Amino acid sequence: MEKKYRIRKNMEFKNIYKVGKNYWNRNLILYVKNNGLNETRVGYTITKKIGNAVTRNKIRRRMKEIYRLNFHNIKDGYDLIFIAKRSIVDISFEELEGSMIHIMSIAKLLKKR
Repeated sequence: MEKKYRIRKNMEFKNIYKVGKNYWNRNLILYVKNNGLNETRVGYTITKKIGNAVTRNKIRRRMKEIYRLNFHNIKDGYDLIFIAKRSIVDISFEELEGSMIHIMSIAKLLKKR
């Protein structure tokens, strides 16, 4: 994913946590903030409580791939931060995909078909 579609700076993460609206389900927390740009940017947070580095990287790779596959269905102009909960370790790729789509639909980020 190109750099312009990623949230990279700690200050940006903190601002989204402070100002953004949050949504949650069993496996994820989603922070959303309107960014005033023509593209949607995304960031991922997986804490050390989830597991070791191998486990955290596996979860991050899965989340990035799910976002990449569904990128065209997401409205433009938002900053998104996905935060993994502990229950995410035991679920399959399909369940994680369903969970991410579910939380984005709750936040009304999906384009209407």
